[in-house]
Amino acid sequence: MDVLTKEQRRKNMQAIRSKDTRIEIKIAKGLYARGYRYRKNDKTVFGKPDISFKKFKIAIFCDSEYFHGKDWETEKERIKTNRYFWFSKIESNMQRDKHVNDELLKNGWKILRFWGKEIHKNLEICIQTIVKEIENKNGEIHRNKKETKNPARKGKG
Repeated sequence: MDVLTKEQRRKNMQAIRSKDTRIEIKIAKGLYARGYRYRKNDKTVFGKPDISFKKFKIAIFCDSEYFHGKDWETEKERIKTNRYFWFSKIESNMQRDKHVNDELLKNGWKILRFWGKEIHKNLEICIQTIVKEIENKNGEIHRNKKETKNPARKGKG
């Protein structure tokens, strides 16, 4: 039995956002403050990541624990009402996340996924992880450009 009335539950569910969530905004503001520019919910990138850097092929997802099934085997026992709906909903989200990861990896993307509580508790570590990955990719791009501009000369010695 649900502890909320139908109207209360309806209001709760309507308040759940699919984009521009608090955790996404925290990450976005942290990156913006450091001078990084990004795309939010870019439909041209498979899986429509919460934040993406197309130049570096980095996709960032900010996942809530409940809807994306963190510790699913133990947490699913907490669901008492409408179990069939929630089990199929959350399990299909988990399958979709895996499919998105596989597809992006196949196309050379780096995927960074952060849990909501991880962002709330350790925002700076999350931002540093992203910045480190951007710097790594940026270094790769610059190395590749140098190699194509100045190919090693043969016959010298």
